Amino acid sequence: MLDRAALLALEHVGIKLGLDQIRRLLDALGHPERAFPSLVIAGTNGKGSVTAIVEHGLRAAGYRTGRYTSPHLVHLEERFAIDGVPVDGATCDRAIRRVLEAAAGMAAPPSFFEATTALALEVFREADVSVAVLEVGLGGRLDATNAVSSRAVAITSVDFDHQEYLGHTLEEIAREKAGVIKPGGLTVLGENPPAVCRVVLEVAGSLGARLVYAPEGVSSEARMENGRLRAAIETPHDRYPSVLLGLRGRHQVANAITAIRLLEELRAGGHFDVGRGAIVRALEDVRWPARLEMLDAPDGPVLIDGAHNPAGARALASYVHEAFDRRLPFVIGAMRDKEIDAMIAALAPASTMFICTAAASPRAASPSALLEIVTRIAPQVPAAAVSSPLEALERARAEGSPVVVAGSLYLAGEIREKLA
Repeated sequence: MLDRAALLALEHVGIKLGLDQIRRLLDALGHPERAFPSLVIAGTNGKGSVTAIVEHGLRAAGYRTGRYTSPHLVHLEERFAIDGVPVDGATCDRAIRRVLEAAAGMAAPPSFFEATTALALEVFREADVSVAVLEVGLGGRLDATNAVSSRAVAITSVDFDHQEYLGHTLEEIAREKAGVIKPGGLTVLGENPPAVCRVVLEVAGSLGARLVYAPEGVSSEARMENGRLRAAIETPHDRYPSVLLGLRGRHQVANAITAIRLLEELRAGGHFDVGRGAIVRALEDVRWPARLEMLDAPDGPVLIDGAHNPAGARALASYVHEAFDRRLPFVIGAMRDKEIDAMIAALAPASTMFICTAAASPRAASPSALLEIVTRIAPQVPAAAVSSPLEALERARAEGSPVVVAGSLYLAGEIREKLA
C-alpha cells in the first residue's frame, strides 16, 4: 500500500506534457512497449467508446488484449484491463513497484499519468497480450501514450477542451491530436468538421501516412429501440444490416463507424483478422461505465454520463430529448477548469431542475459556485445546491424519474459506486 500511496502522490506533480520523461521511464523498465503491437485512440469525445469497441472486437476475434483508459471512476485497476477485465490488486501492485523502482533513478519524478502509462505497458507485457489498445490522455503529440510506436491510430471527434494546453482554435487542437500519427502508418479519422479534416490530412500527408476518413463511402441509418439504437451500417468493406448498439446515444453511430473502419482496415492490411461476426459482437455487447449508462437502482433508474465538456453535454441533452421526449432532473458537478457555462447552456433545454453538488476532488467547483453559474446561464431552470452527491440524488428524485447525473466522471464514479 505504501507503493500505491507513492504512485498517487505523483498527482501533485501536475500535468507535464512531453515525451522525454516517459521515454526515460520506459527505457529504465526495459521497454515493455516493444513486447506487443499497440493501437492508439485519440480525440476529444468518443475516444473511450472507440477504445472499448475496438478492444472488444479484437478480443471477440480471439486476440489476448490489453486496454488502457483514463481516468478511473473508483479504483485505479480500472485503467488496466486484460481481456476486458480490470487487473487484480496484486498484479497492479507488483507493476507499481517496478515502475517506482525505475522512476527512482530519474532526475525528476514522472507525472502520475506518465507513471500509469508505464504501469499499463508493464502490466500488458507481464500478461503477454497479443495487442494493446491505448486511449490518449490529453492531446496527442506530447501525451505519454505517444511514446509508443503504434501499429495504427484512430482520431475521433475533435472539439474544444483543455485549451490552456492544446490551443485556442479548433485547428490548433486538431494539430495536437494529429500528433499521434506515425510516419507511413495507418490513421482512421472519425467524422469531424472541415477545419479538423484539413489539419489531419496535412499532417498525415507530411508523414506519408495512409489516412482513411471513416464516414467516406459509408451509409448508415438508425432508429431508437427502448433507449438504444438499432443501426444498419454499410462500409466499403462489409455490411452490418441490423445491430443493436450496446452504447447509448445517436453520437455512438459515428463512434461505431470509426471503430468498424479501423478494424476493417487492420484486417485488410493483414495485421489483425477481425471478421464481421467479431465486429458485430463488439458493437452489441460493449459496455462503457458512466457513459450514458442506465442503472436500475432500487429507488428508481439513474442515467449516468460523465459529460464534462460542451460537446459531451450537447450529446447528452440530445439523447434525453430523443429517448424520453421530455425534460428530466439533473444532478450536476464539474471541475473548476472546465467550460461550465457552455455545459450548463447545453444541458438546460433538457433539464427540469439542476441540483448542484461536488465530487470529492480538490478540483471540483463548489455547489454554491455551480448554483451561481446555473442561475446566471439558465435562470429559467429551477436550481438548488446540495453538498452531498447522494443527498443531491435524493433531492432530484423528488422532481421526476429517471434522474440524470452529469458533468464530471469523478461525480459519476462516486455515485455509481453507491448504486451499481
